[in-house]
Amino acid sequence: MIDLKVLREDPDTVRASQRARGEDPATVDALLSADDRRRTVISRADSLRAEQKLFGKQVGKARGEEREALLAKGKELSAGVKEAEAEQHEAEQALDEAHRALPNLVDPAAPVGGEDDYAVLEHVGTPREFDFTPLDHLDLGVRLGALDMERGAKVSGSRFYFLTGIGAQLQLALLNLAAAQATAAGFTLIIPPVLVRPEIMAGTGFLGAHASEIYRLRDDDLYLVGTSEVALAGYHADEIIDLSAGPRRYAGWSTCFRREAGSYGKDTRGIIRVHQFDKIEMFSYCKPEDAPAEHQRLLDWEKQMLAKIEVPYRVIDTATGDLGTSAARKFDCEAWVPTQQAYRELTSTSNCTTFQARRLGVRYRDENNKPQTAATLNGTLATTRWIVAILENHQQADGSVTVPEALRPFLGLDVLRPTN
Repeated sequence: MIDLKVLREDPDTVRASQRARGEDPATVDALLSADDRRRTVISRADSLRAEQKLFGKQVGKARGEEREALLAKGKELSAGVKEAEAEQHEAEQALDEAHRALPNLVDPAAPVGGEDDYAVLEHVGTPREFDFTPLDHLDLGVRLGALDMERGAKVSGSRFYFLTGIGAQLQLALLNLAAAQATAAGFTLIIPPVLVRPEIMAGTGFLGAHASEIYRLRDDDLYLVGTSEVALAGYHADEIIDLSAGPRRYAGWSTCFRREAGSYGKDTRGIIRVHQFDKIEMFSYCKPEDAPAEHQRLLDWEKQMLAKIEVPYRVIDTATGDLGTSAARKFDCEAWVPTQQAYRELTSTSNCTTFQARRLGVRYRDENNKPQTAATLNGTLATTRWIVAILENHQQADGSVTVPEALRPFLGLDVLRPTN
């Protein structure tokens, strides 16, 4: 949730943020109205409670008929207090609903526009010129005995797959490489739950516009996470954490689940867009003033990992209309996929400012020992999709794939050779 103080002091900035996202600025006015009503109702309830307290003292001193008359009036006053408290509860619920309907404020530095209006910040590496016709990652994966989409569909349906043999080993090597980098950088490695309660999922902002992307277990009232960001954001819910020594950083290794609703017909071949995948996600809690610098650090760690798999990529600054509910700014790293002649997203890092932490009640103490809302940030360090970029960019004419040097100690191989 955004800071209501910002809303009250500068509603035009909040409206401008909504317009930049392509959202309705009327939501801002609805929240302002709900906030005004709540404050009015609270004031009325407080006044009635104060009157009731003072009246109680008068009743205590009265005698006889005067006391009986005061008691009768006291019943009326008590009924008025109950009515005012019920109205206050209703107003607080309406405010909470209106507050949660508003996405985070966009960073003024983010490019304005929709999905295709991103700004390219840099290109790293040069796409390879092949002297043979390259195979796509699915053909390569089948020949290597690494990937089985047909049996994945037989067992679970479309967009499911088996990583087999060297494919499973390659994923484990990749994730272990990411885990090693994260722990060397001071992250605490965590394997979190992949099922979370509704209040945790809602707290991260995933139950808004993208709720249809999430798998829900209705009988248990739990959600399957699409990223370990969700569980890591909830890790310190309703806590006051110590940030005096700097950001608190976690790296979550988890299986992730996405329904991919609305993506019918897109990326149906291979493992670019699937319902289940594994990922290591960086997550950081820090003071709000430190968040922009921390965001850059997360991007730098992503770039270090991409350098280790030796693929060309570009960094983009995501446009405001393509930001998630919680993100104020987001950088994506997109690797070159030779057979598609296109860049495809491998990593994403978002600065969520205080939006998630305010919903989840995560705070820290400032220099005056006063509790303040923390900021949260997240960033991808490796996922199953990276296998696409590794196979396609490092393939050889005979169908083999050269293993990037940094991966070799984790995989125990220099070259992946066809088995089929």
